Amino acid sequence: MGIKNSSILVIDDDQDVLTAVRLLLKTEAAEVVTEKNPENIRSILSRQPYDVVLLDMNFNSSINTGNEGLFWLKKIREFGSEAAVVMITAYGDIDLAVRSLKEGAADFVVKPWHNEKLIGTIKDALKKKENNKNASATVSYGDSVIGSDLIGESEVMRDIFYKVEKIAPTEANILILGENGTGKDLIAKAVHQKSLRADKQFIKVDVGALTETLFESELFGHKKGAFTDAREDRIGRFEAANGGTLFLDEIGNITLHQQAKLLSVLQNRQIIRLGTNQMIPIDIRLVCATNLPLAELANENRFRKDLIYRINTVEIIVPPLRKRGEDIVLLAKHFARIYSAKYMKPANDFDSRALDKLKSYHFPGNVRELQYTIERAVIMCENERLQASDLIFSPIESIKEVPAELQDFTLSTIEKNTILKVIEKHNGNISKAAKELGLTRTALYRRLSKYDI
Repeated sequence: MGIKNSSILVIDDDQDVLTAVRLLLKTEAAEVVTEKNPENIRSILSRQPYDVVLLDMNFNSSINTGNEGLFWLKKIREFGSEAAVVMITAYGDIDLAVRSLKEGAADFVVKPWHNEKLIGTIKDALKKKENNKNASATVSYGDSVIGSDLIGESEVMRDIFYKVEKIAPTEANILILGENGTGKDLIAKAVHQKSLRADKQFIKVDVGALTETLFESELFGHKKGAFTDAREDRIGRFEAANGGTLFLDEIGNITLHQQAKLLSVLQNRQIIRLGTNQMIPIDIRLVCATNLPLAELANENRFRKDLIYRINTVEIIVPPLRKRGEDIVLLAKHFARIYSAKYMKPANDFDSRALDKLKSYHFPGNVRELQYTIERAVIMCENERLQASDLIFSPIESIKEVPAELQDFTLSTIEKNTILKVIEKHNGNISKAAKELGLTRTALYRRLSKYDI
């Protein structure tokens, strides 16, 4: 069903909102009915069915629960209405709006909205209602797999699967947080695969790796001759993702100048290719990811707060592997099956001591380190089952991040590690390293010899 043939009920105790929505939708929908008092919902719904209900999250009513929108959402379902319910919320109530998706809402819009955004949300709600997309999804959040690569049975991962199932069909911008190697890109792909844009492009960009000179060209495109190496016209990633999903990875690493450029595009939903003055409209679902915690992103000396609000309608926090319990074994067996088939080896299972070794390791490199560990073990294994001796964890990851309880805090070790870090910082320049350490070059060389560095 298209919006032109739909009947829409709008419930909000702000008359200005009701008037604005009625004027906007009267030429878009077959029927628009407005109501200020939510206590009249039952009698309204008993008179005729509606295709969509726009329901405010907050009312000055006798219910006075602090989340009246959720109360009336539940009542609409109890009344037997099959309408797609779209919640109207403010930024301060976004957590409640996300909860409303769990309670059965089709989507939510944030006030103040762009008219095109509201109309698009209603169209998506109607489309979702018509094809019952969630019911036909590949797997439900209660299973151990979502999409083709994201695996887990732990409670924290089940919560993520549920969140993906509920948020993906909306147009909400998503920020994925988590350590390196936790699978943030797989979450982003799962969001796309379960969205209403699944049949369109999924474009990934590692924005943290783009230099200042390449940032605009790569994201927004350029015209031939716009700069020295621009030998032909080229569309940017925003245009390439038009109609689909754009995944900006390592968003926390871009500069304040780059952030300003990105914010302008997200606000205006238009890009300008380098070397032109032509505005090009873009229609994308935005998913971003970073390994920085929210506390660091909130530091305005590092990241613009207005950009955070743009990209973070909903955040998904991906836990490190060490906090996922039995998922370690589940993933290890998954990778063992993959690599035993790839390398035509019989070793696709583990003996008990190998499993104990996996479960006792802290995996600073997360799922990525586990994957490489199992691949190496399968290649080197000479038995039908993987042994504890086959599992060699990455020394690089272990040096990079060792839990405090496992660290050696002797003065000699601290001194050695400090020297190594300072020399690495200065790219092997002994003079600069010695100066920062407060030593002469001769004294630093004596210490290098002492620690056999």
